[in-house]
Amino acid sequence: MALFRFGPKHCLEIQKITSTVFLRSLSDSSTDLKKILAEKIPKHLEVVKKFRKEHGSAVVGEVTVDMMYGGMRGIKGLLWEPSVLDPEEGIRFRGKSIPECQKILPKAKDGSEPLPEGLFWLLITGDVPNNKQVETISKEWASRSKLPEHVVKTLKNFPKSLHPMTQFSAAITILNSESEFVKAYNKGVHKSKYWEYVYEDIMNLIAKLPSVAAIIYRNTYKDGNTVSVDSSKDWAWNFSRMLGYEDPQFTELLRLYLSIHADHEGGNVSAHTTHLVGSALSDAYLSFAAGMNGLAGPLHGLANQEVLIWLEKVQKEIGDSPSDEKVAEFVRNTLKSGQVVPGYGHAVLRKTDPRYICQREFALKHLPDDKLFKLVSQVFKVVPPILQETGKVKNPWPNVDAHSGVLLQYYGMKEMNYYTVLFGVSRALGVLSSLVWSRGLGFPIERPKSLSTEHLMRCIRA
Repeated sequence: MALFRFGPKHCLEIQKITSTVFLRSLSDSSTDLKKILAEKIPKHLEVVKKFRKEHGSAVVGEVTVDMMYGGMRGIKGLLWEPSVLDPEEGIRFRGKSIPECQKILPKAKDGSEPLPEGLFWLLITGDVPNNKQVETISKEWASRSKLPEHVVKTLKNFPKSLHPMTQFSAAITILNSESEFVKAYNKGVHKSKYWEYVYEDIMNLIAKLPSVAAIIYRNTYKDGNTVSVDSSKDWAWNFSRMLGYEDPQFTELLRLYLSIHADHEGGNVSAHTTHLVGSALSDAYLSFAAGMNGLAGPLHGLANQEVLIWLEKVQKEIGDSPSDEKVAEFVRNTLKSGQVVPGYGHAVLRKTDPRYICQREFALKHLPDDKLFKLVSQVFKVVPPILQETGKVKNPWPNVDAHSGVLLQYYGMKEMNYYTVLFGVSRALGVLSSLVWSRGLGFPIERPKSLSTEHLMRCIRA
C-alpha cells in the first residue's frame, strides 16, 4: 500500500481550494450568516466534485492491523472542515492557531479573550468575522434561547442524584421536538436544501444550550432559581450569569474556555459520533445528544477531573508547597504503580498543547499566587523529564485537561461532575458547524467495512 501518494501538484491544488473557498473576502461585511453560507456551500461543492473527479482514486493513507485493533488510531478516513490537529502546531481552527485566534477574533468591550461567537463564525464560514458580525450572532442566539416548557419541566423533575451529563443529553434529545429539519424532511424537502434546515436547528440548539446547562447546574447544586437572557450581552456573559457567577474574570475565563474547547478535529468520540449519527439524517438534536453520550465517557470528557483528583492526592500526601524532589518522587511512584500522570500525553500532539499554554497565560495574569496553580506549574516543570526518562512516552507534555479544572476551581466552581457539561456546551460550536457542511456537501450515510479476526488473518495470509 502507498502512503500519501499526493504529490506537489495535488498539494498545490489543495492550497488553491483553500484560497478560493475559505480565505476571507475583506469586502464581505454582511451580517447574514445563512446568506453567506448559501453562497459558500455551492461553490465548495463544485470544488469537491471537481477534486473527486480528478483525484478520486488517489491513495491518502494506509491501514495496518495494529490500527484496526488499536481503535482505528491514525486511519485517515473522515472529512472535517472546521479544524485540523497538527502534531507540532496543535489545533488549527480553519488554519488559524489558538494564539492567532486570540489576537484576531473580536472581543467583548470589557474583555481581552475571544468571543465564542467569533470562533463559531470562523468555524462555519472559514472567515474571520468583524465586530458587527459577532454582535449579530450574540443577538440572534439570545433571541433563540427560550426553552420549550416541556423541556424546562423535564429538567426540573430530574432528581439531583442524576448525573449532569445524563440530564444534559436527555434535555437535548427531547429538544428535537423543535427540529425544523424533521418538519421539512417529513414534507419532502429536496436534499439540496437539507443544510438550510440543519442550520436553523444548530442555531436554535447552540442558543439554548447555556439555558439547559445552567438549569442543570442550579437544580443540582444551587437554589434552583433561573436567570433570563440579556439580549444586549454576549453568549458567555449570559451563560456565566445564568450559572450564578458575576465575577468579570470568570466571564473572561468562560469566553476562553468555550473557545478553546470548541473543536478538535473530527476523529474524537464526541465529534465523530455527532457526524456518524447525523449521516443517517438524524436531526441536529439527536446527533448532538449522541455525541454528548460519547463525551460523558471517562476516556473522553472526564480527564480534567482526573487531573484534579491526582493533584488533591499530591497535596494530601506531600503538602501544598512541596519541593521539586518530593513532586518527582510522587510522580515516579505513580508510574511505578502502573498508573499514568493524568493530563500528560496526547494521541496526536507531540508538544505542549497550545490550549494548555493559553490557560497558563490566563492564570499567570489573574491568579499567579494560587496554591493549586503553583502546583500545576511545578508539575509542568517536573513531569516531562521523568516521562522522557522512561523512553516509552511519545508525548511527555501537558494537554488541555492538565489546566482547565484548576481555573474553574479557583473561581468557585468546585462541582467536578459538571465540568463535562461545560465541555459539551463548547464542543457544540465545532461539531454542529461541521454538521451543516456535511448536509451541504451531501455526505452519504457513513458505513465503514468491518472484518472478523479470522477474515483479517486470511487477508494478511493472501
